[in-house]
Amino acid sequence: MAVCLYHHMTVLDYQGPTEMLTTYSTTLRKNYGSLFQSFPESAIDAEFLSHTNEPVEPLIGPKVIPTGTYKEAMESGKQYDIVMIPGGNGNPQNVDPSLLEFLKKQYPKAKHVLTICTGSWILAGTGLLNGQKATTNKIMFKIIQESTKDLNITWVPKARWVVTDDKKIWMSSGITAGMDLANAFMEYFVGKKFAYEACKGLELTPREQGDDEWAAVNGLV
Repeated sequence: MAVCLYHHMTVLDYQGPTEMLTTYSTTLRKNYGSLFQSFPESAIDAEFLSHTNEPVEPLIGPKVIPTGTYKEAMESGKQYDIVMIPGGNGNPQNVDPSLLEFLKKQYPKAKHVLTICTGSWILAGTGLLNGQKATTNKIMFKIIQESTKDLNITWVPKARWVVTDDKKIWMSSGITAGMDLANAFMEYFVGKKFAYEACKGLELTPREQGDDEWAAVNGLV
């Protein structure tokens, strides 16, 4: 899984979902194998990419050191199964063009693309959401909807997360909804039993897709 970093992203957007998804990582299996004997054989291992190898400055918190760059991944021809795009300063006009280029090149062969919060705005900037349903942060909802009005995207206001009909693109609304999306994706990926085991380890009680009061709070419904 490639986690896409950029200046002024929100750390919780990707760190929470990554924590859940990599419950099945090879690193945890190697170091804590006795705790994961009943888990499925599949594993999700994360790499953290950015437009630079220099530390990336998030909205809040210490700088984050990426494991590689978008350019390096594209030049090497590396293909990721899962691509995650966090939100933050998610305006596609404000991110480095190499991120958008990376997403366009990865998308055809990627199995899944996950966006958190305004990460869906970045994905919309690539044209890959044209003709799809989507959701995003509720405070930013109308701004993003207006900025993408020519892209034939059906923005769903009342949803903790949505998924496209082909199950390829998964998108959450605001920051903490990323954990609900991660749980839903894990249920799809390895089944409810093992998704529950991951929730138990994280002490997470996930919300269902339509369990969302923030659309009404923000005047969207």
